[in-house]
Amino acid sequence: MDILIGRGKTARRAYGIDEIALVPGTRTIDPSLPDTSWAIGGIEREIPIIASAMDGVVDVKMAVLLSKLGGLGVLNLEGIQTRYDDPEPVLDRIASVGKEEFVSLMQQLYAEPIKPALIEKRISQIKSQGGIAAVSATPAGASQFGSVVAKAGADLFFIQATVVSTDHLSPESVTPLNLEKFCAEMPVPVILGNCVTYEVTLKLMKAGAAAILVGIGPGAACTSRGVLGVGVPQATAVADCAAAREEFYRETGKYVPVIADGGLITGGDICKCIACGADGVMIGSPFARAKEAPGRGYHWGMATPSPVLPRGTRIRVGSTGTLEQILRGPAQLDDGTHNLLGALKTSMGTLGAKNLKEMQEVEVVIAPSLLTEGKVYQKAQQLGMGK
Repeated sequence: MDILIGRGKTARRAYGIDEIALVPGTRTIDPSLPDTSWAIGGIEREIPIIASAMDGVVDVKMAVLLSKLGGLGVLNLEGIQTRYDDPEPVLDRIASVGKEEFVSLMQQLYAEPIKPALIEKRISQIKSQGGIAAVSATPAGASQFGSVVAKAGADLFFIQATVVSTDHLSPESVTPLNLEKFCAEMPVPVILGNCVTYEVTLKLMKAGAAAILVGIGPGAACTSRGVLGVGVPQATAVADCAAAREEFYRETGKYVPVIADGGLITGGDICKCIACGADGVMIGSPFARAKEAPGRGYHWGMATPSPVLPRGTRIRVGSTGTLEQILRGPAQLDDGTHNLLGALKTSMGTLGAKNLKEMQEVEVVIAPSLLTEGKVYQKAQQLGMGK
């Protein structure tokens, strides 16, 4: 139902992840039994969790480790890893600079040209060590380096921007990337994003997307919502885009996964997104906390280095454990940021869901009281009052 904001303007109520809760059903299942497996671009994975294509989150080592642990990591092809043959000193500089100098340093470092030879090298390094080579670029980067990615033999190609659409107006001097043509000609599956609406999701699926990324600006290191005012709360965005997936499946018989991307920190957040209809999730800051992460305890957004309008920030996340502890456990923290797979399996067992499809069908309630309770808990923690 539309809500009147003022004369001449109405709005639809949308919901964030913190505003909903999942309702137990009539049965429960032992946590060891739920099947969390899924497929993206024909590649089977045990864990429906992807590490974001952010320079503080995924490098070659992290991509390989995530693959071996049953997840997936995406390498940013327009970041530090493809601009510098030895990225370690550059990452050291990013971690050591003060807040006031951070943005200008990032703009300077990311002004270094992307080297096609390094794109091939990073993909080769991941594959030679037994990892899945999933890589990411903006639409402009995909247009420029798509042939390099194909030649190097990447397994998955993510095309990501703050907003991706099949209908894009450009100056006459600029030829926009034809997404349908690109998906048809690439020899590897192409994942498209980001979007937050039913209509755009359906168009991207019809263009040939192997999966869709959902979410605009909800992430901890992204300031797009503050800078641009653009976005839809994640629970509503995922549900809308999942509805488009079901409609596309009814029309074509082709199932295209929907991936919730951004703003997800805990196992509970991941469970709620899947219950809203997501097939998988993409997360950044939880993995940036891994001891193996390249960010040295820091996490920053993909649009942070923009020379025109930076839309990201560097946040100090620290190091809370190994990648294995964060993804598969055993957990050493009780805040939901360790053993994300265990949290998903336990939630599915509690809700009686045997697989992800059944998890997508569990009952969801609007629970703003939980948001209030969470704030009370956080305040108590800050004051040293515990639970």
